[in-house]
Amino acid sequence: MPLFLSTFTNKVDRKGRVSVPASYRAALSGQEWAGVVLYRSPLLPAIVGCDLEYMLRHSEAVDEFQALEDPRQALSATILADSRQLAFDPEGRILLPADLLAHANITDRASFVGRGKTFQIWEPAALEDHTAKTLGMVRENLKGGMQTANAAAPGPGGTP
Repeated sequence: MPLFLSTFTNKVDRKGRVSVPASYRAALSGQEWAGVVLYRSPLLPAIVGCDLEYMLRHSEAVDEFQALEDPRQALSATILADSRQLAFDPEGRILLPADLLAHANITDRASFVGRGKTFQIWEPAALEDHTAKTLGMVRENLKGGMQTANAAAPGPGGTP
């Protein structure tokens, strides 16, 4: 299973082609099919990417949901319907479809962000804004957790 780490920003040419980071292509090198699967993030102005095996496992999991009204079924059906299989060209590039570029507001540069089993593709300035917001949330959560831990710690004489 590939592991996508780090962040890389690459140029997008006039035709919408972008080079997939070499480390991502290397992680995918043992795959039967040379390419990636992309779809629009349902929550963020970003594109989500994965390998074909990940999407096959996702599809199998969807089949296990019994009720069609199950929200997981609806989300999965939306993701599967929106997914595109994009093969690498000889230079390791993919052609990003126009609707995916528009969803993420990508024009001339694209930032690839590793997320473990998946990755995201962002417009670089939007990624900076998103990173600043999420880092702020992380810091606040950590501060809150430390304050809670300190409040629960025993005071002098062993009482909290």
